[in-house]
Amino acid sequence: MSSPRDDHEAAAADVRAVEDANTAFYEAVERGDLDALSALWLPGEDLTVSCVHPGWPVLSGRGEVLRSYALIMANTEYIQFFLTDVRVAMTGDTALVTCTENILSGGPAEEGHALGPLVGQLVVATNVFRHTPDGWRLWSHHGSPVLAETGEEEDEETPS
Repeated sequence: MSSPRDDHEAAAADVRAVEDANTAFYEAVERGDLDALSALWLPGEDLTVSCVHPGWPVLSGRGEVLRSYALIMANTEYIQFFLTDVRVAMTGDTALVTCTENILSGGPAEEGHALGPLVGQLVVATNVFRHTPDGWRLWSHHGSPVLAETGEEEDEETPS
């Protein structure tokens, strides 16, 4: 029989492992490393993986999801994620990570420049991981853009 301390330490180790898998996901995208990214997703089609990029429809199936990342990486010269508000919740062999992706990205260089214009974007994301014999693997990623506030207050009064 395990002690409460042992159970707590095991749970803390699982949370760290999920956090590490989540970080590895974003680092693979930053490096444009499709092989590393592929290794982070659940293998096979037994459990259909899914992905929603901001503004995209739902992508289902490992092939479709990985193709989407290949397209993004091929058309993005530079991307960096600064993750904030990272939270991990776990039940059994499933972990849910929520976070805010503070994204800085740039497209292909314009003539005479080393890098295209940089654009910042805020996205809230949910990443679902499953525990496998090979560690924690992504089952689903969902990113939704955070609408920027304009600073202008809308006039809620109706004309009389």
